[in-house]
Amino acid sequence: MKEALHVEWTKLRTVAGTAWLLAAVVLLTAAAGVAASAACAGTGCGDPVKTSLTGVVFGQAVVAVLAVLAVGGEYGTGMIRVTLAALPRRSTVLAAKAAVVGALVLAAGAVAVLVAVPVGRVLLADVADAPVDGVVVRAAVGSVLYLVLVGLLSVGVATAVRDAAAAIGLVLGLLYLFPVVAAVVSDPDWVRRLQRISPMTAGLAVQATTNLDALSISPWAGLGVLGLWAAGALLVGGVLLRLRDA
Repeated sequence: MKEALHVEWTKLRTVAGTAWLLAAVVLLTAAAGVAASAACAGTGCGDPVKTSLTGVVFGQAVVAVLAVLAVGGEYGTGMIRVTLAALPRRSTVLAAKAAVVGALVLAAGAVAVLVAVPVGRVLLADVADAPVDGVVVRAAVGSVLYLVLVGLLSVGVATAVRDAAAAIGLVLGLLYLFPVVAAVVSDPDWVRRLQRISPMTAGLAVQATTNLDALSISPWAGLGVLGLWAAGALLVGGVLLRLRDA
């Protein structure tokens, strides 16, 4: 496993696009969150912490692209054959890819959140002096974990699909389609059901710090739903990786 981690880290580190995509995750997530807080300043916010974390909705798209390219790029160039010839244990290869992508996204997400939340609290003067309690920490940490799980979901989908463009489209469809469908459904019971199984809507429940009783799913349970989607994608991807030729 140590060798596989070193190989995957070396490949991602030496690809020029990796640094740019990680920078985009940080800048987009932080900037969108700060912009949302600035727009909300003086007018009032229903949930100021969640407002400062608005950028996660946009940053996750870049995370998906980064994670998919970590897998799909090798299939596109044919380098996956070299990787599997050097490291025959395919489950180890997939685990190493997931671990490296997850670690990089964890670092980028942490930087973005550490910028967005404090700046948001400064811009929203009415909460600037409020103590940083457990729900604020949960929202911040949960948002970083959310981005990591989106990355793992994307790795699993890319491994199963093997085509970068198709995998990106599928991941973004999974993330954004459920909220769109829920928005046009008139039956409130079905809306809540869709929200509970939606990887994005359920996962982002972890950001809520106010009106928790109104949520369709509790914060950590919602993040767990996204975790199940990610685990399922990695499981399917791992099985197909073992059964198919490179």
